[in-house]
Amino acid sequence: MSEKLTVVFDLDGTLVDTAPDLAQAMNAVLQVHGRGHVPLETVRQMVGQGARALMAKGMAATGAPADDALLDRLFDEFLAYYIDHIADFSVPFPGMVAQLELCRDAGFAVGICTNKPEAASHRLLDELALAHHFDAVVGGDSLSVRKPDPEHIHETVRRAGGRTGHAIMVGDSGNDIDAARNASVPVIAVSFGYTQIPVRELRPDVTIDHFDEFWGALEQVRITLAP
Repeated sequence: MSEKLTVVFDLDGTLVDTAPDLAQAMNAVLQVHGRGHVPLETVRQMVGQGARALMAKGMAATGAPADDALLDRLFDEFLAYYIDHIADFSVPFPGMVAQLELCRDAGFAVGICTNKPEAASHRLLDELALAHHFDAVVGGDSLSVRKPDPEHIHETVRRAGGRTGHAIMVGDSGNDIDAARNASVPVIAVSFGYTQIPVRELRPDVTIDHFDEFWGALEQVRITLAP
């Protein structure tokens, strides 16, 4: 019997279109601090390094950058608002749920490796009734490191019950692709996520434009794994 495959997904911009709620939370905090509004399409290009980095980018885009002490406060304010509105407008990307079901039916282990805080990740998955699809969720604050550090992926695979020599990463940004490369894991990229650089230019193993293409891409990269 072949070894069980572990499929590790990024969350924001890969599985779920969370940008509308992230933008709403960021702009609510910016408004409290007398700053202007950041358009949704701009926020889509800011996501990926976690909430603290998102607020740092939002402050820099609307005036003077925030120092570390202010960023700590902004981070707390952002999370408080965001948790209460985490799924007001966030939705799974089209076709994604069907592919998760195929992974489960095939007996794969499935995990999430995200720079989003772990509690917020669980809350989002619960609100969208997606939590049952995943064997492990490792957030940006779950470890002392996070993507693009390879240990973030390694630990996700371990918690899901797999082995990184038989795992695949799925993401939408340079952070995901760099983490996969650092972990020696093949990577599928989605073109509809959050990145300033078109994801094909980052040279993932395969790029898909819709989750309907996911299973074919999975099989394409799976054959590169050791038996």
